[in-house]
Amino acid sequence: MNIVFASSEVAPFAKTGGLADVSGALPIELARLGHNVAVMMPAYRQVKQSGLPIEPLGVKFDIPIGNKIVRGRLLRGVLPGSDVPIFFVEQDDYFDRPELYRLKGEDYKDNCERFVFFCRATLESIRLLNLSVDVIHCHDWQTSLIPAYLHIEYLHCHGYEHIASLLTIHNLAYQGLFWHWDMLLTGLDWKYFNWSQMEFYGKLNLLKTGIVFADGLTTVSQRYSQEIQSDPLGSGLEGVLQQRKDVLSGIVNGVHYDVWSPATDPHLTARYDVTSWQAGKAACKAALQQELGLPVSPQTPLIALVGRLADQKGWDLVAEVMRRWVNEMDVQWAILGTGEPPYHELLGELSRNHPAKVAVKLEFSDPLAHRFEAGADMFLMPSRFEPCGLNQMYSLKYGTVPIVRAAGGLDDTIENFDSTTQRGNGFKFHEYNAERLLEKIQEALLVYAEPNLWRSLTLNGMRADYSWTESARHYADLYQRLAGVADSATV
Repeated sequence: MNIVFASSEVAPFAKTGGLADVSGALPIELARLGHNVAVMMPAYRQVKQSGLPIEPLGVKFDIPIGNKIVRGRLLRGVLPGSDVPIFFVEQDDYFDRPELYRLKGEDYKDNCERFVFFCRATLESIRLLNLSVDVIHCHDWQTSLIPAYLHIEYLHCHGYEHIASLLTIHNLAYQGLFWHWDMLLTGLDWKYFNWSQMEFYGKLNLLKTGIVFADGLTTVSQRYSQEIQSDPLGSGLEGVLQQRKDVLSGIVNGVHYDVWSPATDPHLTARYDVTSWQAGKAACKAALQQELGLPVSPQTPLIALVGRLADQKGWDLVAEVMRRWVNEMDVQWAILGTGEPPYHELLGELSRNHPAKVAVKLEFSDPLAHRFEAGADMFLMPSRFEPCGLNQMYSLKYGTVPIVRAAGGLDDTIENFDSTTQRGNGFKFHEYNAERLLEKIQEALLVYAEPNLWRSLTLNGMRADYSWTESARHYADLYQRLAGVADSATV
């Protein structure tokens, strides 16, 4: 199969979240399975400052944006550790900016224009690079115009007739909503701005556009593909998704074990695997406690949280648990991330008042995230909703026990531990409230106090395989089916 990935971020070139991890890892795994893959992304300032080898190609293009023509060019690199080519769409007025999508918490006002340009440039690059393409795999609202352009403008263009489109929804809450006059920027006929295609309560909705026009749809877990077909997780698009349920499926994200494995992780004090995990984790825990200024206490359970400090991630529950029970619980808390100001203030207060129990890093550091995974005993993810989640799968490999809410991919990947049968790989609660979260933490602490049970639980997680190999096979099968449909539709 010949596959083009179109993504607004790709690790390690530029990243704000899990989308970048998927776009950086899945193409490599598909190439290992024998497929031809190329990746397209914008040439952000972060890309040029990444230190990775990038070269100009001498390929330029003119793209219509509304009533003007905007020029861009292509740069080229490869995904590290592979020979998968990645092409960067360079247009400095759009992409040479401090952040990818927003600045100081405010979205860039021309985001619609920026990603109209990227979508059109991706399609033009197929012709300019003379790529043979069976499937374009698009990701989230930033690339959701590509399926529409394929069906409307490129349907009868030579070289594009048999290209199928797949759209993966990583988080339905982010839809690319813009005022209706931005429809002019797309260059598409106003007749498509209607309730069943591109319009959403008077606004232009790019993600809805992709959902309507794509040949296939996926989400990043099976559970999430079901959740978004009803309120509230459908975020207003549940009706559209129900209409397209026959082409909607869920494929859980994998883990890039070349990057996330305690046996090879360069960021750790000690490396370990299933045969040496106890000594390795003990060393990593002591090192993390020391780094965070916590008492080095081998027996005290260390609970970690990494990511956005936001309600979606369950921080209203975490805040309530910590406020009410931080004194009573003989545990240490380690938090890494940034987010909503009230949580910054709360964590600052808790860490000042309880320096032996609460350590907070209001930042994001990838090396430190690795050390949190290795040094913690438990990893908390009580998300209100979670399309897939990666940290719970990282935690399993690092011998760190996840405590999660049964939402999206968390429900698909975590099985509640049964002390009698010793089956399961973590702890999971269903009802979204702080009491249920506290109960699961207390349940985990009881098992932690039984070394033999904790050993069984830890090894269950470490032996699990959530590598990209299986997920990539599912995607490859889907590409084959979509390409067959596209061929038959154009005969």
